[in-house]
Amino acid sequence: MANIQAFRGIRYDLGHVGSLANVIAPPYDVIDREMQDELYKKHPANVVRLILNRDEPGDEQDARYARAAKFLNSWKKQGVLFEEADPAIYVYHQTFTFAGETYTRRGFMARCKLEKFGEGNIFPHEETHSAAKVDRLKLFSACEHNLSQIFGIYPDETNDAQEKLETAIAGTAPLEVTDHLGVVHHLWTVTDTKVLSEVTSCLGPKPVFIADGHHRYETACNYRDEKLATESISDDHPANYVLMMFISMNDPGMVVLPTHRLFRGIRPTSLTELESQLSSCFETERVGSGVEFADELWQEIEIENKQSTLGLYSAVDNGWLRIRINETGQSRLSEIASSQSSQWCGLGVSILHQLVVGELLGYSDLPTPKYVHDIPEVVEGIRQGDTAGRDATGQAGSNEPFQLAALVMPASVNDVRAISLQGERMPAKSTYFYPKLLSGLVLNPLS
Repeated sequence: MANIQAFRGIRYDLGHVGSLANVIAPPYDVIDREMQDELYKKHPANVVRLILNRDEPGDEQDARYARAAKFLNSWKKQGVLFEEADPAIYVYHQTFTFAGETYTRRGFMARCKLEKFGEGNIFPHEETHSAAKVDRLKLFSACEHNLSQIFGIYPDETNDAQEKLETAIAGTAPLEVTDHLGVVHHLWTVTDTKVLSEVTSCLGPKPVFIADGHHRYETACNYRDEKLATESISDDHPANYVLMMFISMNDPGMVVLPTHRLFRGIRPTSLTELESQLSSCFETERVGSGVEFADELWQEIEIENKQSTLGLYSAVDNGWLRIRINETGQSRLSEIASSQSSQWCGLGVSILHQLVVGELLGYSDLPTPKYVHDIPEVVEGIRQGDTAGRDATGQAGSNEPFQLAALVMPASVNDVRAISLQGERMPAKSTYFYPKLLSGLVLNPLS
């Protein structure tokens, strides 16, 4: 069961910082060096100094983690950060525009009892990497706080848990802040014990799927285990919990964006070569020329709405190929991914990476692709070329062209549920839940 509880969150005192806009930040893993510098300049107490403290001249190894902890403790002593008087659940709305329509995604933040993946009712859906977990564990150990929330989704056809909270906040004014992408974020504090009990009961029997924050969730488990190895902690100790945002899979504001690929390390390949290499497993069709044709092709793929239909771009011909997997391709993918379920093999990203790139084009151990989420980014990326990657010989990129791009449908929340419940994990970047959650709204103390 999903064991959740209210908690006394740590929040910014607006009397000290002036506005939430001065101190919030996107998640640490989407902050590049330029944005990091901008956030540093925005306010001396911006949360970036905690979630992604930068190296300074003369630093000893790992000094930035200790410096983050120093900032955190100083801000608490100075009253820049304060602790909530009563245990609370925090209702969190995000209003945004996508494809010309305005949505509001509703959820709430609470503590969630940690369970190791595979041993309870909390499920991952993507693979993780050890380096990121090492980094986050150093930060957890130094600061002893959850500095940002895990993103969890749960099935609730009637949105019962959320509606109880919506009733509780009706007519009350929220904290409001608009981020750098124009997304409007609203936050309410709910302390009514009856409401908290009802929401806790609603979530109890439901599974929770990690939508974003896999590394931080596993890090929270590792932090808890380190605590247990050195001291005796009660079952209700904060280290046994992690800060999580809960959003119903049935919320009308739930949007999952695609993650298209601009491939690095692939040799120049013409449309004719692609057709020859793929024709045994796919129906192929040349559909347009020019990088800008991506928009028309993607509209067609979205209307078709099948994971098995992909769009491929060849820089050699400056043209596009639409491919649809056939029965032979499905059988071949099942053979090369024999340990995976039919649902996993049916994902567009599985078809792309396992069958197209790995098996038929014959590439292994490619550099990480450039991931983009909308068609203008695809077009811009192809036109600009790769300034960060490496070419087919392994040399550092210098506006090297992306020789191959791929348009791929996103996995749905139902895909996440079905595959996760079977104990499988999707390929990396199978989903992109938009928008991202802000860091700096609420912190969760672990001691």
